[in-house]
Amino acid sequence: MDILMIDVQLLSAVLVGIAILLFLILYFKIQAFLALLIASIAVGLMSGMEPVSIMDSMKNGMGNTLGFVATVVGLGAIFGTILEHSGAAGSLATVLLSKMGEKRAPWAMTLTGFVIAIPVFFDVAFIILIPLIYSLQRKSGKSLYLFAIPLLAGLAATHSFIPPTPGPVAVADILGADLGMVILFGFIVGLPAVIISGPLLAKRLAKETFIAAPPLKDNAEEVKLKPNLLLVLFIIATPIVLIVLNTLSQTWLDDGLIKSWLQFFGHPFSSLIIANLMAWYFLGIRSGFTKESLAEMSTKSLAPAGIIILLTGAGGVFKQILMDTGAGKMLADAFAENLSSPFIFAFIMAALMRVAQGSATVAMITSAGMTAALISSASLSPAQLALLVIAIASGATVLSHVNDSGFWLINRYLGLSVKQTFKSWTVMTTLLGVSGFVFTLILAYFV
Repeated sequence: MDILMIDVQLLSAVLVGIAILLFLILYFKIQAFLALLIASIAVGLMSGMEPVSIMDSMKNGMGNTLGFVATVVGLGAIFGTILEHSGAAGSLATVLLSKMGEKRAPWAMTLTGFVIAIPVFFDVAFIILIPLIYSLQRKSGKSLYLFAIPLLAGLAATHSFIPPTPGPVAVADILGADLGMVILFGFIVGLPAVIISGPLLAKRLAKETFIAAPPLKDNAEEVKLKPNLLLVLFIIATPIVLIVLNTLSQTWLDDGLIKSWLQFFGHPFSSLIIANLMAWYFLGIRSGFTKESLAEMSTKSLAPAGIIILLTGAGGVFKQILMDTGAGKMLADAFAENLSSPFIFAFIMAALMRVAQGSATVAMITSAGMTAALISSASLSPAQLALLVIAIASGATVLSHVNDSGFWLINRYLGLSVKQTFKSWTVMTTLLGVSGFVFTLILAYFV
């Protein structure tokens, strides 16, 4: 980094702004949405912006970000909720286990987690599927690690790397990356990363430590679900395939009617609306749900989505302030000497935010705002922008520990000690994030 390129006032403003953000979240326990707005104002004031200009930047940053993200996250939340309540997630896991057999159960759980977390939130998917993990442990007599860690790796990888989950959707929008390319690279990077951090790690952990499932309660029965594998896979795959086809059409097709309709149906808005209607009818009405109950569950699903949407908007505000103060250009000039710098910067910032405050979503959105400002004048290709999203997601995945709610969720449901949770869950998230980043960095040099 060239010292001459650094404006001391701007650099100090950015560093103090990040410190204020972490202090508000960690010490005062202020909601991250409010903390991001306060930190943005602080950066603007310390950078010498006019107070009125700061308010304009906040409005522009919020508005420019939410136009896309609010729609996609809202549609994704409704879609995931219908899949959750219909039992589709459990059905998929049951079929994969029956097809692959007990010997390959760790791989079946990896694949289950990787697919299910595309439409369903991580914690919800885990809670839905944990009875199957317990059942496998009781039947096999092997350590719970052997089945739980692959499932968790699959869930965490997709949750972080592959839209339409909120994190990568928000980061892609803030960076201006193509969603179809993010999906493609999310699969390319996620699959080998999840194999390393899932089945391979689970095998070693299971040899070292035996963990038993909790005993069945009196009169309790194992979960039995009616599988419909093809229908569930078809519905989940529909929006992903449409979005990817839209992306591919930009390169492979000339302008015309076919390309125009692919752009229409492959837009995230259209594709998710189609997926929602399919889920509403085939997994809702056809499965016996009333229209009123579907409307109620859809409405309730928007409550957690609203938090993510506002948080993403605040991340857009932070990005806009950095760009309008000139801090983004300063960082871009300082890191412009080689290709790897933006990726390393993005990964490290996301990892630091993750370790400091726990939430992967907050880490992704905050670091995306800083990275977007850094690359505002860089000449990254569309493919490299998409890979930058994966780099941020990788950094936001590492080192989950006691300030992350996911740490305690795993600790509770697997019946682990704190030390065991560190040796399994924390190691798994770190392996997933680091290996994902390494694969991302390699790909960035070839696209």
